Amino acid sequence: MSVQSKIDGLMAAREQISTSKAYQRLAALFDEGVFTEIDAFARSEEGYAEIVAGCGSICGTGVYAYAQNPDTAGGAMSKAQAAKIRKLYDLALKTGKPVVSIFDSIGGRISQGSDLLGAYGDVLRYSSNLSGVVPQISLVLGNCCGTQALIAVSGDIVVMSRDAKLTLNTDGSEASAEENAASGVVHIVEDSEEKAIEKTRRIAAMLPSNNLDFAGTVEFDDAKEDSSDVVDKIVDGGSGIELQSSFGKALKTVLATIEGASVGVIASAEKVIDGKAASKAARFIRFCDAFGIPVVTLLDAEKFGCIKSASKLAGAYAEATTAKVTVITGDAYGAVYIAAAGTGAAADMTFAWADASISALSPEAAAVIALGDDFGGKLKGAKDPKKARADVVAQFKAENLTAEKAAADGYVQDIILPEETRAKLIAALDMLADKRVSTLPKKHTVTW
Repeated sequence: MSVQSKIDGLMAAREQISTSKAYQRLAALFDEGVFTEIDAFARSEEGYAEIVAGCGSICGTGVYAYAQNPDTAGGAMSKAQAAKIRKLYDLALKTGKPVVSIFDSIGGRISQGSDLLGAYGDVLRYSSNLSGVVPQISLVLGNCCGTQALIAVSGDIVVMSRDAKLTLNTDGSEASAEENAASGVVHIVEDSEEKAIEKTRRIAAMLPSNNLDFAGTVEFDDAKEDSSDVVDKIVDGGSGIELQSSFGKALKTVLATIEGASVGVIASAEKVIDGKAASKAARFIRFCDAFGIPVVTLLDAEKFGCIKSASKLAGAYAEATTAKVTVITGDAYGAVYIAAAGTGAAADMTFAWADASISALSPEAAAVIALGDDFGGKLKGAKDPKKARADVVAQFKAENLTAEKAAADGYVQDIILPEETRAKLIAALDMLADKRVSTLPKKHTVTW
């Protein structure tokens, strides 16, 4: 074969690869004109490897990414595909760059037998070892079943298009985007592939490159002061991305920016923090802490609904060494205050709105203990004992469980007005930007 024939063959192969769905998805993910392939001509059985991999940038930040190629053997996992992914993970580790994984595959090359087990195992192991070192975003745009679903869900953030399928079940059951969102498996569902890719770009732009880096400051708009949502009032306009919005709705977890700097916001949406919400928030805190993203908590809750998940949340707050600022916007009682705002949470700064109510116990329990026999005395002769009891508790709460009392005892650093919250957070986060904490040597906590 002549040299020219070889060149023509390579150019034809490159053209075939560059027009594939996987290549086009990566081209849409990266900034225009910066995508460089890795092992473009790697072979797998009768053709090229079932994956396109490479490096580029997203909003100017270096990123590695791979996309399973449904145009080649349906994107089936193979030894060759796993080898390309391993090389990409190695490069990400050496250079400290994030990884975006795009999933769309019919499964695995069954003909490769036990080698297929090794291929799956290698990819899962490499992904797990990179966890907490560089951010990993999984983007599910097609079929992702069986072991590949396990690999996808091991990412830090999972984004899914509405018509994609994600499930451990090889028969394809329980795979819809709605089911995965409701169970908390997927962080974000977008109506189209294009929107899912664009949301992934936005997320990647807000994250640091690795656990030793800091996220860069991005351009930002003023907060939406006229919004009824307290989160909108403190974060930069249009920057908030809520994660797992269909799961654990008692707490909102939002990735956003404040004055262009990335933050993780946890905000109360209900008075009782159930198990799903506590688990969701705990995982979000650990993610933020792994990459040095400050955690801002907007707290208005009375109690936990699940002791096991409450323990997870308390442990996540206590263990996190990233900057932590809590604003008590309403009620904060007992274990909720201690876990998310008090000494148990090791919060760096705790603010409270002027009308906040703070107590080590529920208002009723605190009133019964503090008033003693007087509590019962206040109810004697009442025509409506239930209303009378509520009135006594309300009066005790208003007189004793106040932000002023908590501040006087040193449990709140400042009492602020709602309209001051953003400015106070900006100042606090600026002062905490250089926070450093030395921890005891250990592998990890065992409370999970």
